[in-house]
Amino acid sequence: MANPPSRRTSSSSSSSSPYSGSNYLLPISDTNNNNNQFQSQTTAATATIRLVNSIKIFLRKPHAFPFLLSIFLFLTWVSLRIQHHQHPRSDFNTWALKLGNKGKDEDANLVRFHSMSSSIVKDKRGWFVDPVSLGLQAGISGGATNCASVHIGEIRAGGVRGNHRHHSCNETFVIWGAKTLFRLENNLVDKGYAEVIVGADEVAVAASPSGKAHALVNLDALRSTFFLGCQDNIINYNDSTSDFNVWKDI
Repeated sequence: MANPPSRRTSSSSSSSSPYSGSNYLLPISDTNNNNNQFQSQTTAATATIRLVNSIKIFLRKPHAFPFLLSIFLFLTWVSLRIQHHQHPRSDFNTWALKLGNKGKDEDANLVRFHSMSSSIVKDKRGWFVDPVSLGLQAGISGGATNCASVHIGEIRAGGVRGNHRHHSCNETFVIWGAKTLFRLENNLVDKGYAEVIVGADEVAVAASPSGKAHALVNLDALRSTFFLGCQDNIINYNDSTSDFNVWKDI
């Protein structure tokens, strides 16, 4: 006798269904990965907010000012150093091209001494000189015969001192420390003045007789020029015995 049709239908349906028995597998969810990523992002954002808040609190405190000032000064120094290397000072280059070390020391009434010169007393402590004796030993004419007035000064990079003429005293200079231009009025040369360059490793003595204009210009990019001036008469700079701003090109 034949089997009932209903039983065959049930068996066939059960074996062919994709969801039957142990062969059915549930899809894997990405919920855990998304949660981990969200938590990581939240933690990073929280840490950033805490850092920003800590910086704000620190900046409100009084001792934050020296710290900020130090950073500002450091950045300023770095910026100036970069500008110096990228754009050298044009005035130094102009002087170097203009002069070319063509001046004669005797025209500028100047004598230079290297560090081992016997005219300069030198030992492990350094050197020292007597400006009047140094000028006389060098045979320079028109210098101070005594030091009734003495002044010592610094000329920073690119600076100028002098550029004046005294009518009531002779003056002797000692110059050292940096590459320096010395100009002296001299009507026997074409321009009406002589100018020479004193090297940074040299010591020079120069004399400016009464009635002769003089000027010192620091040509060094970094170092300072130092000078000592010895006058054989006391000068009153408020009277009419001195002429100022003699040359307009320095």
